[in-house]
Amino acid sequence: MKKYRTSRLLRLLNLCTLLLLTGCDMAVLNPKGLIGEENKSLILTSTFLMLIVVIPVIFLTLYFAWKYRARNTSAKYEPKWCHSTVIEVIVWAIPVVIVTILAKITWISTHELDPYKPLDHRKKPITIQVVSMNWKWLFIYPEQKIATINQLAIPVDTPVNFKITSESIMNSFFIPQLGSQIYSMAGMETKLHLIANEPGIYDGLSANYSGAGFSGMRFKTLALSEHDFHQWIEKVRSADKILDNDAYQALVAPKEKNTVTYYSSVDPYLYLTILHTPMVAGTTKGRIGTASLNGLIMPWCDDKTRKQNNQIRTVVPSTHTKKTTDHSLKLAMEGFRSLGNTTVESMTPSDTTAHTSSKE
Repeated sequence: MKKYRTSRLLRLLNLCTLLLLTGCDMAVLNPKGLIGEENKSLILTSTFLMLIVVIPVIFLTLYFAWKYRARNTSAKYEPKWCHSTVIEVIVWAIPVVIVTILAKITWISTHELDPYKPLDHRKKPITIQVVSMNWKWLFIYPEQKIATINQLAIPVDTPVNFKITSESIMNSFFIPQLGSQIYSMAGMETKLHLIANEPGIYDGLSANYSGAGFSGMRFKTLALSEHDFHQWIEKVRSADKILDNDAYQALVAPKEKNTVTYYSSVDPYLYLTILHTPMVAGTTKGRIGTASLNGLIMPWCDDKTRKQNNQIRTVVPSTHTKKTTDHSLKLAMEGFRSLGNTTVESMTPSDTTAHTSSKE
């Protein structure tokens, strides 16, 4: 990714602004990744530009209150004064210039720091699938075929492509020292691309209130060297737990203060099943009526594939209960296993929704 660079003068002004901020030791202002660095620069630049107006206004407010106090009889009294061209130019021109500069910076940074935009880097990125649950984080490594609860490990100086969804309620995935946050929502997939510039342990959290266990919905991000990352993978692979459909069903139950858990293997279709289960479970409130799983999640399968999967035909319920959700999860898992990687990976939630709407 082409870095959004600021001039030397702007960097100096950023440093001055940083010294003025009381929370200069906050994680966001102590970034350890490329995106975090650019976010910090954007925050400091915007703050400095706004302080150009804020500081003089605060000073003049206190100055006028002192100068024109009742006991100061030497202050000039002009009851008929009503206009000053110089003051009008200052109070309008400066804000217009500041807003124009902020607009340009916002336009550039919005495109450069788009969370969906892959990072341009010499190293091959790794993919991590993230599922927010009540109240824990599930991390699935599809290439390494492992999974963890409340612990994320990434190699240093390697782009990380996050694919994020939610098991139920909306959350927000955020690692302050690495960069941007983005929401996780049931039945939808959001994306985030981050990179760690140096080894360390960075706090991760949910930045969106999601109920009683929200305060404990935190995880540690281990930024490791290539050697240490491979050792960590082997450590997870040596765990005695596997993450299949039954193990996931046990995880779905809400629980607070969850400990770190390793899974030596994971069902390859688990993430896609979690992603599409809300549609299969009838979150459209019964408007679809009688439908087949083929029609909902396999709109581009050939006729032969559809015929092979006619046995998983079902009626979409009008209410969303745990019983129907569990049934739909198992049903979707069977459907995904019968498909194959090519068809499944080419499908997106928006495409599925559009197909469903057209059938109505």
